This record gives sequence, structure tokens and C-alpha cells, in this order.
Amino acid sequence: MKRTREEVDATLQIAKLNAAELLPAVHCLGFGPGASAGDFCLLELEPTLCQQLEDGHSLVIRGDKDEQAVLCSKDKTYDLKIADTSNMLLFIPGCKTPDQLKKEDSHCNIIHTEIFGFSNNYWELRRCRPKLKKLKKLLMENPYEGPDSQKEKDSNSSKYTTEDLLDQIQASEEEIMTQLQVLNACEIEGYWRILEFDYEMKLLNHVTQLVDSESWSFSKVPLNTYDNLKLSDTFSLGEVYFELDADKICRATAQMLLQNAVKFNLAEFQEVWQQSVPEGMITSLDQLKGLALVDRHSRPEIISLLKVDDLPEDNQERFNSLFSLREKWTEEDIAPYIQDLCGEKQTIGALLTKYSRSSMQNGVKVYNSRRPIS
Repeated sequence: MKRTREEVDATLQIAKLNAAELLPAVHCLGFGPGASAGDFCLLELEPTLCQQLEDGHSLVIRGDKDEQAVLCSKDKTYDLKIADTSNMLLFIPGCKTPDQLKKEDSHCNIIHTEIFGFSNNYWELRRCRPKLKKLKKLLMENPYEGPDSQKEKDSNSSKYTTEDLLDQIQASEEEIMTQLQVLNACEIEGYWRILEFDYEMKLLNHVTQLVDSESWSFSKVPLNTYDNLKLSDTFSLGEVYFELDADKICRATAQMLLQNAVKFNLAEFQEVWQQSVPEGMITSLDQLKGLALVDRHSRPEIISLLKVDDLPEDNQERFNSLFSLREKWTEEDIAPYIQDLCGEKQTIGALLTKYSRSSMQNGVKVYNSRRPIS
């Protein structure tokens, strides 16, 4: 039943509202025949995401059945959380706001509006770290061992294209591509692959030996060197050169030395390490951040392999794992193992304050767990 102007004025009088202080247009709301709370979902977006949608970009919800869903833009990842509200939210197509009504030349009129749906909650977004642990797990199902490997002839081996990874990894495309670079993944015949470590070291050894035999500079290695090693197809790009990354070569060599030893005498390791890298490259423990852990309190001092990639992705689980390995940490030692946990505008100091307690030990600030570690 539609209201008349007289009924509206009577209602205003009962409510003790002065019509002169209100806009002349009146919305009379009524529920449509199919109005339901379960047919619609509301999503609250920040202005930058709204602009991306208006520009024709997509927002994608990602997650398997056993995972908490996330929403991804082209470069960021957001947790999806349901927010309840005490006010009923109405879905009214074509509804005009007071500002829009002010711009119209309207007299005292009644607008009868039909409600198509309603809700007492909406989805809100909270920026979160991309969930990238699964990326390495998928790629390590079938590491690349070379073109002549028997596994390369097996059509049933697991291989993943960019689209496959976008379908399974809870992260934006830009975050996934960045992590693929961190993992030193290679796109081979359309599939993303991680080189099996022994094969990677074999290739590295071939390259460094060839550079040494040809007396080339590490900063100017001809591209056809890689062609000779069957690492790429033939290029016709003219004179193209690569520069060998000394820090990465030293780091890979250290991993090769440490992976077969539970613990290594630090002084002996540093000597063997320096002898194992190509002549002219200088090793430094700074190259091993997030890869190896040095124990300065043992006698003799020791070093052992501890890769940040092998630690849990969840903040609390990461700290529990670290404190189970070592009771007390200096900020310098623990920083490489929690740096990737820092969210937007979050610092290592803030993480340590939240997940650990500090104390002084021989004049040095150290951090230990806030809770007992079993």
C-alpha cells in the first residue's frame, strides 16, 4: 500500500520533525516479493580497489576448501572477514542519495522504492601477507634435474604453469612472480620449475670453470656460454653478456658444504668455504643470512644450516620453532628469520615485542619466548 503526502506529513508531526528542515523528496520503502537476506553479499572496498575495478581490473577470491579464503588484487592480498552490524543494510537499486536529490529540481514528491534484499553483515578486507609457502611445496614435487632426466620423460610428473599457480596459491600475481624470483625458479617449456640443488651446483661448476679457463671477467660472461651448456636456445641478440652474482655463488657454495653436516666448526668451515668459491670472490658470513646460523657461545664456535624457507609461515609457529632451536636470540641473529613476517608498516622490533620478551645478558639485549616451549 502506497503512502499519500498527507500520511507522510502526519508521520512527521508525530515524530516532531519540522518538514521545512528536511529535503522535499520522501522515500517510502517497501519490501519486494522476493526480498531475502541470503541472496546478496556486501563487500567493503578501500578507494584504491574501487578504482581498480572501475579501470577494468579484476579482484579474485582464492583458496581451496580447507583454506581461509583471501581476496587478491593485481599486487596485494587481503583476508576476508565477516563484520556484523546492528543496523540492517538494505539493497535498493536506483536509490538516490541526499546529495543527488539536492541537485535535482524536485518539489514535494514521494518516491516509492522497493527493497530487493537486506543484510546484517558485510565482508571487510584486511591486508595480509601472501600465503606463499605452498608455492615452494608444489614446485618441489618435481624439481628439474636436467633435460635428460628420466622424470622429464614421464608425462605424469607434476608441472605447473603460471595459470596453475594463480589457481592454487593464495597471493596476487605480482606477489607470486616476485616469490618465484626469490626461489630462483625457471620457466622451462611453459612450466615453472625449481632446479634440483645438485643439478644447479653442477651447472654452476660448469659455468665457473669455463669462465676461469677462458679468463673472462665475472662481470662480462658471453651469453653463448649458456648456449654451449644447453641452458637456453640459440639467440640472435648480438653481443649479450651476463654478470655472475658473487654473493649468490658464495651462498650456494656454502649451502652445498653445510647440507651434509649437522654442525660445522666455524673456523674450519670459513677456510673450506673460501677455498671452494672461484678465485677472486670473497666469502662473508653476511652472505648467509636466512641460510645458516652461527653459535658464538659454543667452543669451538659452530655453524649449521637453517633455511628461512623451511620455517613455518604462521607468526606464532615461526617464533615457537625458533625458540625451540635456541632459547635466547639477539636481534641480529633472529632478524633474518622473521623479516619476511613483517607486514605493511610493521617492523622487526614490533614483532619481537609481540611474540617475545627481552632481557639483558652480559650487556647484550636478548629475546626469549613469552610462553613455555615443549
